[in-house]
Amino acid sequence: AAKTGDGIMNTPFMLIRLSLQSLWSRRGTAILIVLALAMGVALLLGVEKLRQGARNGFANTISGTDLVVGARSGSLNLLLYAVFRVGNATSNVSWSAYRRIAEHPDVAWTIPLSLGDNHRGYRVVGTSEDYFAHLRYGRGRHLEFTAGKAFSDVFDVVLGAEVAAALAYRVGDEIVVSHGLGEINTNTHDDRPFRVSGILARTGTPVDRSLHVSLAGIEAMHIDWREGTRQPGLRFSPERLRNMKLQPRAVTAFLVGLKSRFAVFTLQREINNDRREPLLAILPGVALQQLWSLMRNVEWALTAIATLVALSALLGMLAMLLAGLGERRREIAIFRSVGARPWQVIFLVTSEAVGLVIVAMVLGLAVLFGALVLAENWMAETYGVRAAGTGLGTLELAYLAGILLVGLLAGLLPSVAAYRRSVADGLTIRL
Repeated sequence: AAKTGDGIMNTPFMLIRLSLQSLWSRRGTAILIVLALAMGVALLLGVEKLRQGARNGFANTISGTDLVVGARSGSLNLLLYAVFRVGNATSNVSWSAYRRIAEHPDVAWTIPLSLGDNHRGYRVVGTSEDYFAHLRYGRGRHLEFTAGKAFSDVFDVVLGAEVAAALAYRVGDEIVVSHGLGEINTNTHDDRPFRVSGILARTGTPVDRSLHVSLAGIEAMHIDWREGTRQPGLRFSPERLRNMKLQPRAVTAFLVGLKSRFAVFTLQREINNDRREPLLAILPGVALQQLWSLMRNVEWALTAIATLVALSALLGMLAMLLAGLGERRREIAIFRSVGARPWQVIFLVTSEAVGLVIVAMVLGLAVLFGALVLAENWMAETYGVRAAGTGLGTLELAYLAGILLVGLLAGLLPSVAAYRRSVADGLTIRL
């Protein structure tokens, strides 16, 4: 009998073949288990991919900037409104303070930012030509134009890629800017329309969702406005404004690049301790780390939910294998009666669990990367998140190894239980 058993089941290939035939006989339940586990794998890895994509997207928004300076408030608030165009500034920086820091011996360049207006929900950013010369994103990439050029007139505007695409604007079109940040706003600067002078290439950053005008353009819009309302009796034609010396009175914030990064902490301390005006200088990387520390609990919660989904699918597989033992008791008893060894019975049952897990992981990866590829442009345009172009990292591989290990353990339990049953019990006909 042992010799006969060796001839039938002595090779792993034969055991795998028998396990596949057994799974095929229960293909309906097996397919459901694979689908559930595949969705768990896709969800678990998807949360991690999106988390890393979001972090990389935030980190790639600004590159090569040593300090972000604004009115004294909080580090995160300054980072959010100055870099990511989220939220509002509590106060402005006077023009004299900006010029004082811009002319500091250690400063190589500055980019002033004036916020507070919008066009159909998109932020309007007042800045200088240095914005297009020195602003970097990603790994030190420059801003590029797909059409037109930077502003040269007081009433020129440069559009981000998403603004131009969403509103179907082209070079030469006229737009009207609204006062404030609300998407619906009746306080419009309709007597001073801007002309589109250029459209920037897509960057996957808040630049895509911004309109850029000169600081003189910001002053021209608000020269006859006080505290958010137009003053009666004051009217300035665009031609007259072009001939005026429009000197900014303040800026919302500004970016600073230094000649040497060794001076960053010295200048930061000097700005933060300046008694002439309450200012705050932050390092973008440090402020980002503070943001991630606040978001860590949310990330853990999402990962925990995805992990529970995967574990639920593994428990379902375990329940299927245990339930199948009653149906397979005669099959296993026959194998044992012809000489099947303990490891062969254990391998037979365990290989089913491992096979289901492997198929589910492959299917889950296919679903995940397929979904990321299909949604890549939408995620990049809407949230600035790019996750499709990256492979599996160390943490994702660890997740897959953990799922495979749990699947192996889930297969060992019913396999041991199957072998512990007596041969006589398996061959007995139950009425």
